[in-house]
Amino acid sequence: MSSLAVDLRGVSVTLGNQLVLDDVDLQVPSGDYVGLIGPNGGGKTTLLRVILGLIRPDHGEVVVLGASPEEARGRVSYVPQYARFDLSFPIRVLDVVRAGQLGSRLSRSAANAKAFEILEQLEIGDLAALAVGALSGGQMQRVLIARALAVEPQLLILDEPTASLDVQSADAFYDLLRSLSERMTVLLTSHDLTGISTRVKSIACLNRRLFFHPSGEVTSDMLAEVYGCDVDLLAHGVPHRVLREHDH
Repeated sequence: MSSLAVDLRGVSVTLGNQLVLDDVDLQVPSGDYVGLIGPNGGGKTTLLRVILGLIRPDHGEVVVLGASPEEARGRVSYVPQYARFDLSFPIRVLDVVRAGQLGSRLSRSAANAKAFEILEQLEIGDLAALAVGALSGGQMQRVLIARALAVEPQLLILDEPTASLDVQSADAFYDLLRSLSERMTVLLTSHDLTGISTRVKSIACLNRRLFFHPSGEVTSDMLAEVYGCDVDLLAHGVPHRVLREHDH
Protein backbone atom coordinates (compact mmCIF):
# COMPACT_ATOMS: atom_id res chain seq x y z
CA MET A 1 0.00 0.00 0.00
CA SER A 2 1.22 3.52 -0.83
CA SER A 3 2.25 5.66 2.15
CA LEU A 4 -0.37 8.17 0.93
CA ALA A 5 -3.95 7.02 0.50
CA VAL A 6 -4.89 10.28 -1.22
CA ASP A 7 -2.51 12.69 -2.93
CA LEU A 8 -4.04 15.77 -4.60
CA ARG A 9 -1.78 18.49 -5.96
CA GLY A 10 -2.99 21.76 -7.47
CA VAL A 11 -6.50 20.44 -8.14
CA SER A 12 -9.00 22.94 -9.55
CA VAL A 13 -12.54 22.23 -10.68
CA THR A 14 -15.01 24.55 -12.40
CA LEU A 15 -18.63 23.45 -12.68
CA GLY A 16 -20.62 25.61 -15.07
CA ASN A 17 -19.12 29.05 -14.56
CA GLN A 18 -18.34 28.51 -10.88
CA LEU A 19 -14.90 27.73 -9.48
CA VAL A 20 -15.65 25.01 -6.93
CA LEU A 21 -12.13 23.83 -6.04
CA ASP A 22 -9.24 26.27 -6.22
CA ASP A 23 -5.69 24.87 -6.34
CA VAL A 24 -6.37 22.21 -3.71
CA ASP A 25 -3.50 20.24 -2.18
CA LEU A 26 -4.37 17.29 0.06
CA GLN A 27 -2.08 14.50 1.23
CA VAL A 28 -3.80 11.87 3.40
CA PRO A 29 -1.47 9.24 4.91
CA SER A 30 -2.60 5.62 4.77
CA GLY A 31 -4.42 4.73 7.99
CA ASP A 32 -5.53 8.30 8.72
CA TYR A 33 -9.05 9.16 9.93
CA VAL A 34 -9.89 12.49 8.31
CA GLY A 35 -12.87 14.78 8.82
CA LEU A 36 -13.63 17.17 5.97
CA ILE A 37 -15.60 20.24 7.06
CA GLY A 38 -16.82 23.39 5.36
CA PRO A 39 -19.98 25.27 4.40
CA ASN A 40 -22.64 24.05 2.01
CA GLY A 41 -21.43 24.73 -1.52
CA GLY A 42 -17.83 24.81 -0.34
CA GLY A 43 -16.82 21.88 -2.54
CA LYS A 44 -16.81 18.91 -0.14
CA THR A 45 -18.88 16.54 -2.26
CA THR A 46 -17.06 17.68 -5.41
CA LEU A 47 -13.75 16.84 -3.73
CA LEU A 48 -15.00 13.35 -2.88
CA ARG A 49 -16.11 12.86 -6.48
CA VAL A 50 -12.68 13.88 -7.71
CA ILE A 51 -11.08 11.29 -5.42
CA LEU A 52 -13.57 8.68 -6.66
CA GLY A 53 -12.80 9.54 -10.28
CA LEU A 54 -16.36 10.71 -10.98
CA ILE A 55 -15.17 14.25 -11.77
CA ARG A 56 -12.01 14.96 -13.71
CA PRO A 57 -10.32 18.19 -12.54
CA ASP A 58 -9.55 21.05 -14.91
CA HIS A 59 -6.04 21.22 -13.50
CA GLY A 60 -3.92 19.23 -11.07
CA GLU A 61 -2.90 15.70 -10.22
CA VAL A 62 -5.01 13.07 -8.44
CA VAL A 63 -3.41 9.90 -7.05
CA VAL A 64 -5.42 7.43 -4.97
CA LEU A 65 -3.70 4.48 -3.30
CA GLY A 66 -0.72 5.01 -5.57
CA ALA A 67 -2.77 4.91 -8.79
CA SER A 68 -5.30 6.88 -10.80
CA PRO A 69 -8.80 7.08 -9.29
CA GLU A 70 -10.10 4.77 -12.01
CA GLU A 71 -7.42 2.16 -11.31
CA ALA A 72 -8.01 2.38 -7.55
CA ARG A 73 -11.79 1.87 -7.63
CA GLY A 74 -11.70 -1.78 -6.62
CA ARG A 75 -9.92 -0.77 -3.40
CA VAL A 76 -12.16 2.20 -2.52
CA SER A 77 -15.66 2.12 -1.00
CA TYR A 78 -18.09 5.03 -0.87
CA VAL A 79 -21.13 5.63 1.34
CA PRO A 80 -23.22 8.55 -0.01
CA GLN A 81 -25.10 11.00 2.16
CA TYR A 82 -28.49 9.76 1.02
CA ALA A 83 -28.89 6.09 0.16
CA ARG A 84 -31.94 5.73 -2.05
CA PHE A 85 -33.72 2.74 -0.58
CA ASP A 86 -37.36 1.87 -0.98
CA LEU A 87 -37.88 0.79 2.60
CA SER A 88 -40.99 -1.16 1.59
CA PHE A 89 -38.93 -3.34 -0.76
CA PRO A 90 -38.62 -6.85 0.73
CA ILE A 91 -34.84 -7.06 0.98
CA ARG A 92 -33.00 -8.41 4.00
CA VAL A 93 -30.01 -6.83 5.68
CA LEU A 94 -27.84 -9.77 4.58
CA ASP A 95 -28.85 -9.21 0.95
CA VAL A 96 -27.89 -5.53 1.16
CA VAL A 97 -24.42 -6.49 2.36
CA ARG A 98 -24.18 -9.18 -0.33
CA ALA A 99 -24.89 -6.47 -2.93
CA GLY A 100 -21.47 -5.06 -2.11
CA GLN A 101 -19.93 -8.33 -3.29
CA LEU A 102 -21.29 -8.14 -6.84
CA GLY A 103 -18.57 -9.13 -9.25
CA SER A 104 -16.62 -11.11 -6.67
CA ARG A 105 -15.64 -14.72 -7.37
CA LEU A 106 -16.77 -16.02 -4.00
CA SER A 107 -19.12 -18.99 -3.92
CA ARG A 108 -22.58 -18.36 -2.51
CA SER A 109 -21.71 -20.03 0.80
CA ALA A 110 -18.42 -18.15 1.09
CA ALA A 111 -20.10 -14.84 0.24
CA ASN A 112 -22.79 -15.44 2.87
CA ALA A 113 -20.15 -16.32 5.46
CA LYS A 114 -18.17 -13.17 4.64
CA ALA A 115 -21.29 -10.99 4.86
CA PHE A 116 -22.18 -12.50 8.25
CA GLU A 117 -18.61 -11.92 9.44
CA ILE A 118 -18.79 -8.23 8.52
CA LEU A 119 -22.16 -7.81 10.23
CA GLU A 120 -20.76 -9.41 13.37
CA GLN A 121 -17.74 -7.08 13.28
CA LEU A 122 -20.13 -4.11 13.21
CA GLU A 123 -22.16 -5.63 16.06
CA ILE A 124 -25.33 -6.06 13.97
CA GLY A 125 -25.15 -9.76 13.19
CA ASP A 126 -28.56 -10.23 14.83
CA LEU A 127 -30.11 -8.01 12.14
CA ALA A 128 -29.09 -10.21 9.19
CA ALA A 129 -32.56 -11.63 8.54
CA LEU A 130 -34.48 -8.38 9.11
CA ALA A 131 -36.03 -6.34 6.29
CA VAL A 132 -34.31 -2.98 5.83
CA GLY A 133 -37.62 -1.21 6.50
CA ALA A 134 -37.48 -2.38 10.12
CA LEU A 135 -34.16 -0.65 10.87
CA SER A 136 -33.47 2.53 12.81
CA GLY A 137 -31.33 5.28 11.27
CA GLY A 138 -28.25 4.17 13.18
CA GLN A 139 -28.75 0.54 12.24
CA MET A 140 -29.20 1.45 8.58
CA GLN A 141 -25.94 3.40 8.57
CA ARG A 142 -24.10 0.38 9.95
CA VAL A 143 -25.66 -1.81 7.26
CA LEU A 144 -24.45 0.61 4.56
CA ILE A 145 -20.97 0.51 6.10
CA ALA A 146 -21.15 -3.29 6.05
CA ARG A 147 -22.02 -3.21 2.35
CA ALA A 148 -19.07 -0.88 1.72
CA LEU A 149 -16.73 -3.21 3.64
CA ALA A 150 -17.79 -6.23 1.57
CA VAL A 151 -15.03 -5.48 -0.95
CA GLU A 152 -12.40 -5.12 1.82
CA PRO A 153 -11.45 -1.55 0.84
CA GLN A 154 -8.22 0.21 1.66
CA LEU A 155 -9.99 3.60 1.56
CA LEU A 156 -13.48 4.23 2.96
CA ILE A 157 -15.17 7.51 1.95
CA LEU A 158 -18.39 8.74 3.59
CA ASP A 159 -20.46 11.83 2.78
CA GLU A 160 -22.27 13.23 5.85
CA PRO A 161 -22.75 9.79 7.45
CA THR A 162 -24.21 11.14 10.72
CA ALA A 163 -26.66 13.64 9.18
CA SER A 164 -29.73 11.58 10.07
CA LEU A 165 -28.53 10.23 13.43
CA ASP A 166 -29.26 11.40 16.96
CA VAL A 167 -26.37 12.42 19.22
CA GLN A 168 -25.99 9.03 20.91
CA SER A 169 -26.06 7.13 17.60
CA ALA A 170 -23.61 9.59 16.05
CA ASP A 171 -21.14 9.14 18.93
CA ALA A 172 -21.25 5.36 18.51
CA PHE A 173 -20.84 5.75 14.77
CA TYR A 174 -17.74 7.95 15.11
CA ASP A 175 -16.22 5.36 17.44
CA LEU A 176 -16.97 2.64 14.89
CA LEU A 177 -15.18 4.62 12.17
CA ARG A 178 -12.17 5.15 14.40
CA SER A 179 -11.99 1.39 14.95
CA LEU A 180 -12.17 0.83 11.18
CA SER A 181 -9.37 3.37 10.66
CA GLU A 182 -7.00 0.95 12.38
CA ARG A 183 -7.11 -1.21 9.23
CA MET A 184 -8.02 1.25 6.46
CA THR A 185 -8.02 4.96 5.68
CA VAL A 186 -11.28 6.74 6.52
CA LEU A 187 -12.35 10.08 5.01
CA LEU A 188 -15.71 11.63 5.85
CA THR A 189 -17.49 14.93 5.43
CA SER A 190 -19.53 16.35 8.28
CA HIS A 191 -21.35 19.42 9.60
CA ASP A 192 -21.01 18.10 13.16
CA LEU A 193 -18.10 20.40 13.99
CA THR A 194 -17.79 19.70 17.70
CA GLY A 195 -18.38 15.96 17.41
CA ILE A 196 -15.96 15.48 14.56
CA SER A 197 -13.18 17.52 16.17
CA THR A 198 -13.06 15.18 19.16
CA ARG A 199 -13.17 11.97 17.13
CA VAL A 200 -11.01 12.17 14.01
CA LYS A 201 -7.21 12.18 13.75
CA SER A 202 -7.02 14.97 11.15
CA ILE A 203 -9.19 17.84 9.93
CA ALA A 204 -9.42 19.25 6.39
CA CYS A 205 -11.20 22.59 6.06
CA LEU A 206 -12.63 23.35 2.62
CA ASN A 207 -14.29 26.38 1.10
CA ARG A 208 -12.97 26.29 -2.48
CA ARG A 209 -9.46 26.33 -0.97
CA LEU A 210 -8.37 23.64 1.46
CA PHE A 211 -6.42 23.75 4.72
CA PHE A 212 -5.24 20.48 6.28
CA HIS A 213 -4.60 20.03 10.02
CA PRO A 214 -3.00 16.70 10.93
CA SER A 215 -3.69 17.26 14.63
CA GLY A 216 -7.48 17.27 14.15
CA GLU A 217 -7.85 20.47 16.16
CA VAL A 218 -10.57 23.07 15.64
CA THR A 219 -10.88 26.68 16.82
CA SER A 220 -13.47 29.39 16.25
CA ASP A 221 -10.93 31.54 14.37
CA MET A 222 -10.21 28.76 11.91
CA LEU A 223 -13.91 28.11 11.33
CA ALA A 224 -14.56 31.82 10.81
CA GLU A 225 -11.94 31.87 8.07
CA VAL A 226 -13.39 28.86 6.30
CA TYR A 227 -17.09 29.71 6.77
CA GLY A 228 -16.64 33.44 6.18
CA CYS A 229 -18.37 34.44 9.42
CA ASP A 230 -18.05 34.02 13.18
CA VAL A 231 -18.80 30.47 14.33
CA ASP A 232 -19.32 29.55 17.97
CA LEU A 233 -18.04 26.18 19.17
CA LEU A 234 -20.16 24.54 21.86
CA ALA A 235 -18.64 21.65 23.77
CA HIS A 236 -20.73 19.33 25.90
CA GLY A 237 -18.31 17.82 28.37
CA VAL A 238 -15.53 17.37 25.81
CA PRO A 239 -12.18 19.17 25.75
CA HIS A 240 -11.44 21.91 23.21
CA ARG A 241 -8.23 21.79 21.21
CA VAL A 242 -6.02 24.69 20.15
CA LEU A 243 -5.14 24.92 16.47
CA ARG A 244 -2.22 26.74 14.92
CA GLU A 245 -3.10 29.44 12.38
CA HIS A 246 -3.43 28.63 8.71
CA ASP A 247 -0.39 29.19 6.55
CA HIS A 248 -1.05 31.60 3.69
